[in-house]
Amino acid sequence: MPSDNIAPAGPEPAGRRRALRAIAIFEAAKGLAALAAGVGLLQLLHHDIHRLAVALLWRFHLDPALPYPTLLLHYADLLSAIDLRTLAPVALAYISVRFVEAWGLWKEKTWAEWLGALSGALYIPLEVAHLAHRPGAINAGVLLVNVVVVGFLAFQLWMRRAAKAVNKV
Repeated sequence: MPSDNIAPAGPEPAGRRRALRAIAIFEAAKGLAALAAGVGLLQLLHHDIHRLAVALLWRFHLDPALPYPTLLLHYADLLSAIDLRTLAPVALAYISVRFVEAWGLWKEKTWAEWLGALSGALYIPLEVAHLAHRPGAINAGVLLVNVVVVGFLAFQLWMRRAAKAVNKV
């Protein structure tokens, strides 16, 4: 029975391994960022977020009528309206998926390549719509990185399938 780790033809194994590990580190970093954001949000559970935002504005002598301070107050009000207890399980699931995917990619598991390609592909239409709505270098960069990662993982899966077909003959 073929192993889960059949090396596909194509890029040299060391280059392939480096690329998979770079993607694994990227996925782990996304999981850590989500974990930090989640912990930060949980710290705000029992606070009046709008009042904290106003205090922050006064601390830095910012006029709440100016555009950026107004934006801060707007998002503070939006954050106050979210039930963080409902959001917590969703955030935990997202964080878990990112860490599991990172581990699997680090270990060069086929299922992790599938998970990475499929989960990354789900974001591409959203990123395209976001880029169309708000064109900019950062949004274009995020889309480009995601397309490259999904493309690389899909190529690896395609090459693995071709290698299995050759081994069956």
